[in-house]
Amino acid sequence: MTETDNDSCTIALMPAGRRGQVARGTNLLEAARQLGVELESICAGRQTCGKCQVSVESGSFPKHALTSSPDHLSAPDGREAKYFEKHALAPGRRLACACEVQGDLLLVVPEESQARKQIVAKAATDRAIDVAPAVRQVYVEVVPATLESHGGDWERLQAALAEQWGLHDLILDPQALLILQPALAAGGHALTVTLWQDREVLRVQPGYVEGAFGLAVDVGSTTIVAHLCDLRTGAVRATASSMNPQVRFGEDLMSRVSYVMMHPDGTEKMHRAVIETLQSLAEQAAASAGIAREDIADVVLVGNTVMHHLLLGLSPVELGGAPFALAVSEPLDLKARDLGLKLNPAARLHVLPCIAGHVGADNVAVQLAEAPHASDELMLIVDVGTNAEIVLGDRGGVLCCSSPTGPAFEGAQITHGQRAAPGAIERVRIDPDTLEPRWKVIGHPDWIGPGGAAEQATGICGSGIIEAVAELFLAGAITADGLFSEAAAARSPRIRYTGRTGAYVLTEAEDSATGQPITVTQSDIRAIQLGKAALYAGVKLLMQERGVTAVDRIVLAGAFGSYIDPRHAMVLGLIPDCALERVVAVGNAAGDGARIALLNREARREAARLARENRHVQTAVNPSFQAEFVGAIAIPHATDAFPHLTGILPVPTPVPTERRSARRRARG
Repeated sequence: MTETDNDSCTIALMPAGRRGQVARGTNLLEAARQLGVELESICAGRQTCGKCQVSVESGSFPKHALTSSPDHLSAPDGREAKYFEKHALAPGRRLACACEVQGDLLLVVPEESQARKQIVAKAATDRAIDVAPAVRQVYVEVVPATLESHGGDWERLQAALAEQWGLHDLILDPQALLILQPALAAGGHALTVTLWQDREVLRVQPGYVEGAFGLAVDVGSTTIVAHLCDLRTGAVRATASSMNPQVRFGEDLMSRVSYVMMHPDGTEKMHRAVIETLQSLAEQAAASAGIAREDIADVVLVGNTVMHHLLLGLSPVELGGAPFALAVSEPLDLKARDLGLKLNPAARLHVLPCIAGHVGADNVAVQLAEAPHASDELMLIVDVGTNAEIVLGDRGGVLCCSSPTGPAFEGAQITHGQRAAPGAIERVRIDPDTLEPRWKVIGHPDWIGPGGAAEQATGICGSGIIEAVAELFLAGAITADGLFSEAAAARSPRIRYTGRTGAYVLTEAEDSATGQPITVTQSDIRAIQLGKAALYAGVKLLMQERGVTAVDRIVLAGAFGSYIDPRHAMVLGLIPDCALERVVAVGNAAGDGARIALLNREARREAARLARENRHVQTAVNPSFQAEFVGAIAIPHATDAFPHLTGILPVPTPVPTERRSARRRARG
């Protein structure tokens, strides 16, 4: 052995890399904690849960200056041996709570035994979540009542939690109190207790039980996504999603605000609709994971400000006009039952904070996930939806704003638009010489051309319309002002006019599932131009406030952002000039942020700090917004340069002033 003296031993724990001295005879679970390595131990060292498993490496390890051997742990006692009889452990495993250190050790802590697990939330950014949730389970053994004892079972449970886990000043949810005595009787006075923030008892279950789960939910204007997570391991056990039922009351945020203004029961109707959908998603996810809905003990919700208010049952009317006042912006800790959700009767519910009138909890979640405040590069984050939320920042500070892009990017208000579902055209390529198209539909792996797949396409979704318009521009079929080119119409029968209004036939009737041609019309192009101009104008305002003319990195967030091709986004002028390899799509970052907050209680405090420290830029009343908006209507932009698109953009063909004026008169 290589002990520094007869009373101390050297321990190295992998993969944490922690190394240090502990006293000979120290319980191994406690020794690991002394060295800063937390092991799973729901049963508080009673050899019941089997979570604190470790493996001892044998041999000499010069790097750590020690020689390790399984003999340097105390032999298994009767209780550990009894556990081994009932449960099959991997060869060489020991329960740390049942061992005493007798010599130097190099220990490997398997992933399932690590209390603070690192799970990758999204491979694109190799981001990890430190699993330390607000809700956890502990196992306790409660002293039975006697004729001589005084006080109730709750008091005895409090004493057991204080003695065995060092937990004091706890409160008990009334729903848990109702089942406390039956649980004690059924478990022989042994209980598994579910705790929130180590301050409140949410649930008591007889004996030793595993299974506390949480729900991370992104309530989007169009889609609601719920991730069911194991609160011990951090694993996503199931994901369920649905269209937001509020769409029937209005496609975009302002139409829903208008609905409330015109209908006294509008808030209640939309609140009830979204809660019913959340309940359905929770039950779907629970069924998929094979658990009971009562096992869901924690929920984190994020959404834009209108969604935030409606899911809380608050009127969004004040958000419909200046000064766009929020009813509440701080984070909220509620009971799930307060909103009408039927999960665990005592389940907690956390709502992330909002920043400003139209920069909501979903944006805070995106920042939590993408961490612009910790970046050395100047990062632009664009979360594209019916209301684009934009972030610009680095370690020097973070700015944010919102911009009303409208529903066109999600396929709404487009002639043949639809949401991203099987059958929707999601990718488009147009031959610049022949103007003949190819397309991809969701649910079909291959590119399709005319006559190639009858009854495949049902419509076109947001990413498809973006690519279609960008490809039409690259092929010279439309000009920088978004109008169909007369020269292109002369060389392709796919450009057809109804009066003076042009349209491009993407699929003929025989190539669509509807039996009707799928077209990109002049009004569709205009809707995309207006939406992208609003987004780009918001970006420019943030850049002006920061005093910069370029950004280092662009992050496209949101479900829609996942499908946008960076090249087409820049060709269209949806985002400012940037090296294309520095433009990344990160998927539903708001959902990831909600998951981070669900799995890490410190992240909730970090989210509150981010919301306080963001500098909000108001676009609605900014005098520069209109000028930037007008310039951004052109493709890609009337005045801004895009050097990273050199060789990609077509050479502009000047339009004579008199013809341009005639076109404007024709459009009215």
